[in-house]
Amino acid sequence: MTQQRMGSRAPLGALVIALLAALIVSAPAWAQDQPPAVPPVVAPVVPPADAPVVAPVDAPADAGSPFDGNAMWIWQLPKANGGDWEAIAQQAKATNVTALFIKSADGPVNDWRQFTPEMVDYFHSQGLKVCGWHYVYGRRPGAEARLSANAMKDGADCFIIDAEAEYEGRYAAADEYMTKLRALVGDDAPIALAAFPYVDFHPSFPYSVFMRPKGGAEYNLPQMYWRAIGTSVDEAFRHTYRWNVPYDRPIFPLGQIWQSPSVSEIKRFRQLASAYGAPGVSWWEWSQGPASVFRATGRVVAGNVTARSENPVTIRRGSSGDWVVWAQEHLNGAGQAVKVTGNFGPQTQLAITAFQTAEGLPVSGTLDPATWTALVEAEPVSTPWARRARGARSASAASVGAGAPASARLPSKRNELAGKRE
Repeated sequence: MTQQRMGSRAPLGALVIALLAALIVSAPAWAQDQPPAVPPVVAPVVPPADAPVVAPVDAPADAGSPFDGNAMWIWQLPKANGGDWEAIAQQAKATNVTALFIKSADGPVNDWRQFTPEMVDYFHSQGLKVCGWHYVYGRRPGAEARLSANAMKDGADCFIIDAEAEYEGRYAAADEYMTKLRALVGDDAPIALAAFPYVDFHPSFPYSVFMRPKGGAEYNLPQMYWRAIGTSVDEAFRHTYRWNVPYDRPIFPLGQIWQSPSVSEIKRFRQLASAYGAPGVSWWEWSQGPASVFRATGRVVAGNVTARSENPVTIRRGSSGDWVVWAQEHLNGAGQAVKVTGNFGPQTQLAITAFQTAEGLPVSGTLDPATWTALVEAEPVSTPWARRARGARSASAASVGAGAPASARLPSKRNELAGKRE
């Protein structure tokens, strides 16, 4: 039976039946930790007819990307101020929230009906940007891409791919997903990746596919939940930036109000985001933090902030992981032929030495900061992982690691996002 998305022209009888069914279920679908096989039915709370009308607020001329500013993630819209759009908009403006990142889908079949054109239009009328986000699994990437594209069709300003442990080792699936998504939304649609912040913990995660220059995500939103990681705000920034800088994408730190961080930690996060030159930050998640912490996310950071930066991490022979895949694809783009395996062996070392010689760099045979900086200027030769996996029925049907680099079979060191409910 074909599923209807809220906002489409569903028959009136079907809508009545769906609403009656929702009333007689003791625990609504959206209250579960993971969405059910059928998308949740959530009727939007439309402001009453006599509600005050707030004039739209024009975005500043130099607004930059839709990810600039101060954004708040929303997982289950009914849990955010009871799903009352007007109350959400008022709280957002009172706490300097400039954008709402609202879940639009989960996996290959769950098109979350809380994300509708009417909702997007209302928040736009209140001067707020709206972006959809989709938790993806990689088992049916083509179907996931179609659901992801629906958020942009509904009028979203941008889209965020929430890819985590399920995508580790799935290079072919990531390739198929990104190719299909870009075919549906176009090359100019603002897309970001929100994944693990500590790249070195996840050698088999296909960052190089999700953030490839042609047809990939242009923005990087690492989930820097310092309390979940068990570290300080300062160390979360240092470690995240050192390992994400080589991917050469603008970084928009994603912080947390869940797990009850202190107001001083929120302030420090905002200070460091400014110090590192981030044009925007966002926070997980609207309904999961104390009111005092929520308010702290929007407070202006007083005083001058000393600029900071991190050199990319130095990679040597013997290293294995997606960061080596990324380097090998760039070496091929720079004219230094090397097999893309994800393993830093003698062939890769020779290619790096030749590249350093050609660029007039100190010859070390390592991927040091100066070499990384020069290397990412080359256009990488992206690997057609999905085509390599065609021996299986499809990229999604292939087992983890099929058609992928050798490093795709490496285990993760740790899931630093474990415990996050979404």
